[in-house]
Amino acid sequence: MSGINGVYQFSGLDSIEKEILSKMNQTLVQGSSNIADTYQDNFVLFGQQSNSISAVSQNANQLLLCNNNRYVINFSGEVYNGTSLKDKLTNYDFKTDSVEEIVLASYIKWGKKCVNHFDGVFAFSIWDKVEKAMYIARDRMGVKPLYYVLDHDKIIFSSSVKSILNSGLIKRKLRKESIIDYFRFQTVHAPYTIIEDVYSLMPAQYLYFTEENQELETYWSASKTFIYPDGELTTVQDKVSDLLSQAVDKRRPKDTCFSTFLSGGIDSSIIAGIMSKKHNEKIDTFSVVIKEEEHPNREFVKNIAEQFATNHHEIELSVEEFKDMIPFALKSYDHPVGDGLKSFVLSKKTSEAGISMTMSGIGSDELFAGYPVFNQIPDIQSKKWLASFPNYARKYPGILNHMLKGTVESSKTKEILKQEYFDSEYLYQFSRQLLMDDQLRKLITIPKLPLNRVFEITHDLIGYSTDGWALPTLSRLTLAEFDTHMQNVVLRDMDQMSTANNLDVRMPFLDQHLVEYTLGIKDKFKRPTFPNKLLVDTFKDIGFTSNKNSSEIGFELPYESWMKGELKSFCEENLNELKNIKYINSKGVNNLWKSFEKNDKRVDWSRIWHLVVLGHWVKENNIEG
Repeated sequence: MSGINGVYQFSGLDSIEKEILSKMNQTLVQGSSNIADTYQDNFVLFGQQSNSISAVSQNANQLLLCNNNRYVINFSGEVYNGTSLKDKLTNYDFKTDSVEEIVLASYIKWGKKCVNHFDGVFAFSIWDKVEKAMYIARDRMGVKPLYYVLDHDKIIFSSSVKSILNSGLIKRKLRKESIIDYFRFQTVHAPYTIIEDVYSLMPAQYLYFTEENQELETYWSASKTFIYPDGELTTVQDKVSDLLSQAVDKRRPKDTCFSTFLSGGIDSSIIAGIMSKKHNEKIDTFSVVIKEEEHPNREFVKNIAEQFATNHHEIELSVEEFKDMIPFALKSYDHPVGDGLKSFVLSKKTSEAGISMTMSGIGSDELFAGYPVFNQIPDIQSKKWLASFPNYARKYPGILNHMLKGTVESSKTKEILKQEYFDSEYLYQFSRQLLMDDQLRKLITIPKLPLNRVFEITHDLIGYSTDGWALPTLSRLTLAEFDTHMQNVVLRDMDQMSTANNLDVRMPFLDQHLVEYTLGIKDKFKRPTFPNKLLVDTFKDIGFTSNKNSSEIGFELPYESWMKGELKSFCEENLNELKNIKYINSKGVNNLWKSFEKNDKRVDWSRIWHLVVLGHWVKENNIEG
């Protein structure tokens, strides 16, 4: 686990103080176990902090120069096929056993296309001192973050938005359109961020630039590389089992203790089962419960731990202990997102138990149709008679239904019935939306709302005539989940909270080969009569049975009662910070809060907590509105 920083000024660094690198590095450093390293010359500043457990030599996890000192690499992440790559790089004289040197040697051999050879998660930069060229790249699934600012005379890049802000080289100014995106979806969708002029390098992209030229390329796309599986269900199940087992195996650390989160969900339970049954290893598992709350999955988690003979740690915390952690968790947000407290607590307690690496089931629900949306959208699309009515005729029943019910669900149904088409991208755009546009207009002073970002992304991803259009219906929804909610909420949340606690979280369900194969699986094999059915049926051989009658959500925090009780003043204080943002109608925000207090069915805690987070983040980081 590590982070990188860098500045490249085309005309030379005379106008940039070298001290900015220490400011950027200090933002990345989270604990005393981190190793800091720097490099500078007349054009480039590189900084890095790392506590990676993958190093197998004393020279690993540092900024490296190649043998002839022409190239310098700044690397964050893991490459799982490093040994096989090293066997192909016979013309390079290796000085260390580090993954950094393998990546650097690969760049020397294959140039900009080196990323096609890597199986792993990473964000890195390589500086060519002869060509005065910079190369930055990010892994296929976007597990490792990488942000950048590119202007007329320099590029600034980092694993952290805050590091870029603390460089002092850009204005701390909110991006107007991103505020609307955040209000709608509790996040900002890449390539944009909440800050003006700061961009996220997209998953599977590299950026190559010199003073005269910039190349931004996408080197991999799941919608172009997916595989149509041959054979019937048993063949598919055998292949899924093999690929997931391989994905877990390649992510196993060879020289340290590791664990997996065990929430009661299918994904984490299967990971525990694979390690126990197929690799015959006793592993640590972790779950969190609140003393004062009921936990429908608690007994299931204990049974799974006993079945697979894990060293299980049930962390029982009081409501007060959770609340005490909230200020620390919020300070850990590198970029605001309306989630993360559960990840912070789980990461913190796992790390405190002496575990430096854990596995997570992130990606399983997206890949194996575990979310309700995988049933809801096909169900709507099956009602072909709805599409026979013009949208102006459909919208009135939706309006009437919403007037009668006044719920979050009825507000989304109203918007769906107004759509001109019932293709996936037209329906999916509302599935994760927290504040609907009629609510948003009361909160924002901008006269015309921009187009829904989720619709823009999915229209280009799975719309008619795109590569994604060729996928089965459920796999189109998988791509939509990958490129919107998972990328910009789930992975951002986990990266921020695990990094804050010096925990390396690995995600076997996001393995490239598993993703490419599973995307091509027919809907009839994947269609969920219960969540993740294909996955559950595949792993019956290790004795796994699904917790079908339970919620599959792990532990839930009692946000609703907290925000109306002990956290009320905290919420009001941070919502009040939003009045300093010129694009936000503070009166509208106050009215939304009052609706929440009065138990308005359209304003549950999740419709306002992300605004509390934004107010806190803006205040903590001195952001201009």
